[in-house]
Amino acid sequence: MAVTVSNESIVSVPVGGIDAALISGSPESTFRVPTRAILTPDDLERFQTSAAHDDLLHFIEDLSTSVKGKTLRAEYEKSQVTTALLSILDRLDGWTKEILPEENEKSRFGNPAFQTWYDRLAESANTLVEEIEGGLAAPELACYLINSFGNRKRIDYGTGHEAHFITFLLCLRKLGHFTKADYPAIVLSVFWRYIGVMRGLQFTYWLEPAGSHGVWGLDDYHFLPFLFGASQLADHKHIRPKAIHDPDIIDEFSKDYMYLSCIKFINSVKTASLRWHSPMLDDISGVKTWAKISSGMIKMYNAEVLHKLPIMQHFLFGSIISFQGTAMPEHSHGDGDNRQKVSGEDDPCGEGHVHAFGQEFPDCCGIRIPSAVAAAAAKAREGDGSGPAGPGRPRPLPFD
Repeated sequence: MAVTVSNESIVSVPVGGIDAALISGSPESTFRVPTRAILTPDDLERFQTSAAHDDLLHFIEDLSTSVKGKTLRAEYEKSQVTTALLSILDRLDGWTKEILPEENEKSRFGNPAFQTWYDRLAESANTLVEEIEGGLAAPELACYLINSFGNRKRIDYGTGHEAHFITFLLCLRKLGHFTKADYPAIVLSVFWRYIGVMRGLQFTYWLEPAGSHGVWGLDDYHFLPFLFGASQLADHKHIRPKAIHDPDIIDEFSKDYMYLSCIKFINSVKTASLRWHSPMLDDISGVKTWAKISSGMIKMYNAEVLHKLPIMQHFLFGSIISFQGTAMPEHSHGDGDNRQKVSGEDDPCGEGHVHAFGQEFPDCCGIRIPSAVAAAAAKAREGDGSGPAGPGRPRPLPFD
């Protein structure tokens, strides 16, 4: 059952057993399908001092702190909700194996089969969420889940989608489904499994990096694995930031640390050195300690994601994470079939969103960015499949 966006989906219920202290606003909660609320620079400025902004940033900070000194392969106690989330993500990953990409060898842009995958998610989201939250909040949560995996029409993915997954987790936290004691497992098991699902989608359907002019993540798609990964390494006695340039260390420790695993991913689809294709990561490697990188990542995420209008104008707010902009568009409930359409004159780029006022063509509607994964796969087809990349694996090539 797809998420509805009609007025009938808006219901008011007492908070009851929900942790009311975690929910901004009155003790009565109005569950509703999230909509966009940041449409102007003034909206963005107001958001920066809002409870929603603080809740999201503090949640990320607390998650980061919880994994300090912890590794991916260590055993952590998994609560019932953690196990349920992992099961859902496993099924989503299974769909990627079932829904094969269309023959699209000459293109380095997104594969249309992703839309089939996305449609299945939209149809199943309510049912999946109800395995955890069977109450009236399910449609609100389902909307966040759907918008965590990319844009159906553009077949792209970026830090805004990643932020929606973290918001999905924050909503579950606010609804009382897990506590701070669960944070290490939420990051190192659930969030990392989510990244695994996204890597599968990126490799299978060649998702394009969302946006242009530098608004995508540190590896074309993501930001938070680097943020959490830096915290993991904050107290490490031997691995220093410059170690990201050492292939032996990357091979040895990428299974334990998100940051190093992300570097390995970059190296698998791009050649030359980080100085060529990832200058920001190269610059960061010059910082003396991981602790400084970790604190810097929080500041950078706040500035480069939560304070960027091209990203945040697409962010969704409901009742659990609530923010009221100066103008609330009734039509904008996320992506794909779960949003109401706007007219052509209100939506000149055909993306189903409202342009930020004062911006005729904001950065979100910039040039399409080809997938580095697709480019690497194309290069592999041109070769014989041998060499360091191995048979059937993408061969690296330069990409700027």
